[in-house]
Amino acid sequence: MVDSQVVLNGQTFAYTFYAIAIILLMLWFGYNITKQGKTNKVSSSLFYSFVTLLVVLGVSLHIVTYNTIPWTKMDLDRKTIKADKVFDISVENHQFILPSEKLVINVNDKVLFNVTSKDLTYGFGLFRQDNSMVFQMQVVPGHLNDILWKFDQPGVYTIRSTEYSGPKGVQMILKDVVEVGSN
Repeated sequence: MVDSQVVLNGQTFAYTFYAIAIILLMLWFGYNITKQGKTNKVSSSLFYSFVTLLVVLGVSLHIVTYNTIPWTKMDLDRKTIKADKVFDISVENHQFILPSEKLVINVNDKVLFNVTSKDLTYGFGLFRQDNSMVFQMQVVPGHLNDILWKFDQPGVYTIRSTEYSGPKGVQMILKDVVEVGSN
């Protein structure tokens, strides 16, 4: 699986370039229709050529980045994938209740985090040591709240609530409780 940070950096670059192209087209169009003189018209063929180019670029970006999202393939094939480990986690009274003190995972394990809330809507997020997020999901009482994830590199991760659940929710942090190690 591609690391989510790599995907974020690549998409930031691609979509920034795309947004700049759109802004430049708008500036060029605005300049040409407001300038003084005889030729204050924009050639419709040139204008529509640029618009077509931007549409093709936009659709191409979506097609190219579709399979770079790390969890897409696993979500699409979810019914056929068997998790190597399942962690049933409950949340109640602003506390995560883990099945064990540490959640130990091997590299390349497919892990199902099944999270149940007994009172409020919470978030369940896994964060790297540098505080960047690996993944997150909303945990709603009375609903199935699970996420399947493949860990392809070793690391130590922190669990945090990523959803506002009142002032006590700020302290919903379990530091270094997920350990992914080599086989």
